[in-house]
Amino acid sequence: MANFILQRYPALGFPLYRRYWFASFASVGATQLITLGQGWLVFELSQSAFQLGVLGAAAALPNIVMTLAGGVIADRFDKRRIMLGTSLSISLLLAVLAWLDFSGQVLVWHVLTIAALFSLITGIDWPVRVSLYPRLVDRPAFMSAVALNSFIWQASRMAMPAAGGLLIAATDTWLVFALGACGFVVMFSVALTLPAQPSDQVAGSALQQVREGLAFIWHTPLFRWLMSLTFIGMFFGQSFNQLMPVFADMLESGETGYGYLLSAGGIGSVVGTLVIGGVHQYRRLGTLMLGAAAIGALMTILFAGIALTGSFGLALGAVLLGAVFASAFNISSMTVLQLSVPDRLRGRVMGIHSMGFSLMPLGALLLGALAERVGAAAAVWLACAVYLAGILVIGVRQPIVRNLNGQALGAVR
Repeated sequence: MANFILQRYPALGFPLYRRYWFASFASVGATQLITLGQGWLVFELSQSAFQLGVLGAAAALPNIVMTLAGGVIADRFDKRRIMLGTSLSISLLLAVLAWLDFSGQVLVWHVLTIAALFSLITGIDWPVRVSLYPRLVDRPAFMSAVALNSFIWQASRMAMPAAGGLLIAATDTWLVFALGACGFVVMFSVALTLPAQPSDQVAGSALQQVREGLAFIWHTPLFRWLMSLTFIGMFFGQSFNQLMPVFADMLESGETGYGYLLSAGGIGSVVGTLVIGGVHQYRRLGTLMLGAAAIGALMTILFAGIALTGSFGLALGAVLLGAVFASAFNISSMTVLQLSVPDRLRGRVMGIHSMGFSLMPLGALLLGALAERVGAAAAVWLACAVYLAGILVIGVRQPIVRNLNGQALGAVR
């Protein structure tokens, strides 16, 4: 069995990467618990869909602003030291939130402030991680490292929300914040054992380097349009996840149901990741990616409609199927970009790509405001309609995406 796993995922044969990978499970799992706990706590304190949208903005805007600088930092400085600093800072923030919640002193603004600070720090942390783990393996094992890192996020989305929902129902939200702090302590402890990761040899000022990363994306059509579609999808198509407490309330499923709904999305993401695993070499990869994105949006529209009927089981099924297809698009497009980006620009370009994940909670600010006026289901329908329009326009007008040949990857510049 060990030999079979190493043949499929040779990156696990490198001790440094293996150690980093297992520690990443702790910190990424902590991130999922934090997202779950903050959303439920804010809704519990405010009973407002709009406040959930504000939470989304607090979790997104600082990250978006800092990620541009984070990519430059990742390319210029010792990545290990940066990770030590970010992991320790985040664990302290979460310990403060856990104490405020446990002592009964927590207010909505406390949660929003800590969410914003967490977002600011991860704006540095994420680009560093994206540019660090390729250094821990040899080039032939690089793609397996990409797949394994994606698997961490999907598997955590599958398991952690359900576990967190049960924990909140049995105890309270303070416990998930305390466990989140422990997860980043684990990452800090493992980072101490990694060798120094010296800076890359980059020329020019920090601002020039940011411009170089942005210019590469803008002047490389495949990157420009794939990233555009990713950003549109996260902002309009995936932001409904931030309003999941509202849908759990509509479905009368409570904290446990809230966790199950998020976990259904995680299970679907894992399935989508496994299904799409070897498809990056498919000749009609572009058409497959666009189709997966469109079906994912249609499943989200279906979920919002089912929520109005109060059928929890059908809602779980729709969330799961939507996540399968959304993940298939996200993983395949990320793989395409990782295969095509020059090594010297990896931290900056993939750091900018990671901003797409911050657009998901930011889109919830718009979605939450719409939900206050027209209802959560109608808000989701409108957002997904915009996403479908974007898929159609890019699919029809940009043949470099539609005709993408997975067999030619690596040669695209």
